[in-house]
Amino acid sequence: MNLYSMLQRRKAMEGPIRVGVIGAGKFSSMFLTQAVHSDGFHVVAVADINVPKAKAALDRTGWPTERFAASSFDEALRTGGTYVLESADELIERPEIEVVLEITGNPIFGTYHAIKAIDSGKHVIMVNVEADCMVGPILQRRAQQAGVVYSMAYGDQPALICELVDWCRTVGFDVVAAGKGTKYLPEYNYSTPDTVWNYYGFTDEQLASGDYNPKMFNSFLDGTKSAIEMAAVANGTGLLPQDEGLLFPAASKDDLPTVFRESSLSGGSLTRRGTVEIASSMYRDGTEVPDNLRWGVYVTFEAKTDYAVQCFAEYGVHTDATGRYGSLYRPYHMIGLELGVSIANAVLRGEATGSPTGFRGDVTTTAKKDLRAGEVLDGEGGYTVFGKLAPAHISLEHNALPLGLAHGMKLKRDVPKDRMVSWDDVEPDESLLAVRVRRELENEFRSESLAAV
Repeated sequence: MNLYSMLQRRKAMEGPIRVGVIGAGKFSSMFLTQAVHSDGFHVVAVADINVPKAKAALDRTGWPTERFAASSFDEALRTGGTYVLESADELIERPEIEVVLEITGNPIFGTYHAIKAIDSGKHVIMVNVEADCMVGPILQRRAQQAGVVYSMAYGDQPALICELVDWCRTVGFDVVAAGKGTKYLPEYNYSTPDTVWNYYGFTDEQLASGDYNPKMFNSFLDGTKSAIEMAAVANGTGLLPQDEGLLFPAASKDDLPTVFRESSLSGGSLTRRGTVEIASSMYRDGTEVPDNLRWGVYVTFEAKTDYAVQCFAEYGVHTDATGRYGSLYRPYHMIGLELGVSIANAVLRGEATGSPTGFRGDVTTTAKKDLRAGEVLDGEGGYTVFGKLAPAHISLEHNALPLGLAHGMKLKRDVPKDRMVSWDDVEPDESLLAVRVRRELENEFRSESLAAV
């Protein structure tokens, strides 16, 4: 309750928290528009391979030109300004920076940046959920050993869902399901960057703003981003994905306590209790669910005692027909606008706003069409594959290629539409750091599973 007061004391005693940003896309822009007026943070540097793009993002988000005119780190530190540069390595190597925000969205680069930052003694706010769901348990352990914080990004849905689950368990309810809302129909699984804007209905003026990446937005539409985020939530909370993955049942806000409970109960949709699931804002006939949770997050829980059930009724808690199941939801999230909470928590409290505690959920690579030997996969949100959620043990049993490594992988045999792509189907580059870290995670988890048998 006193995070802002702590931030003000920190500023008075030691100056603002010194932050380095890697990546200057939409999420980064949302953070930057808050940071320009947040005196508790000093954005020392912004690194992006496209420096003009990064400067345009600062300009568009309300930064006076003189605030990002520094020509070096030393000048930025001396004047309180911001240095815009191309090299993420140079940013990470500066000892003055306390927190690195990894916002590239690229899991291969994200893994490299996170490890380098951790080894350099910096806290890491991993906005890059693509990397987190692929190798996050290894990164979190490495950070713990280094005495720094590795954290999900507050404002993004996984961290907010983890917060709801934590609240639920702390006050003594049984967690039945947790997740978020999104716009989903089964046909969206096969959307491509060429079709995505028609599904969203964005105007030419919106697209001209420069904030909209067709592959990234297609990832939200084709189910990949939902799988990525729910894998991160599973790994951060201990909730176990359903064997079938995500089912995307349609649900309004009032439907949450009924739909997100066991399928053995009337109106329930879950094949497993204690899981993650998505509330679709669309009925399967294409009509919109009224009062839906498209932009929000939720947790569904069950009271443990009859007296708690009585209290639900006395205090107007909306429940299912039994009166035992309730839901708490947040109707929307503000993404990068809220990221300061993670930064302050990491530095001032030494706490993460969500981080992996195990390897329970994974995102498997699935063919969007019939793929032929020799084709090169184009990864998240592209033309060739989409991501599906699976329990980690099922992913490993099938030797599934994680979606985060699917970009640039060449197929060595045909893969039919809707089939899971395996490591055996591709020619991986074993020299990549992300591939080596992923192999480490898989080998360790298999060893743990065998030891438990």
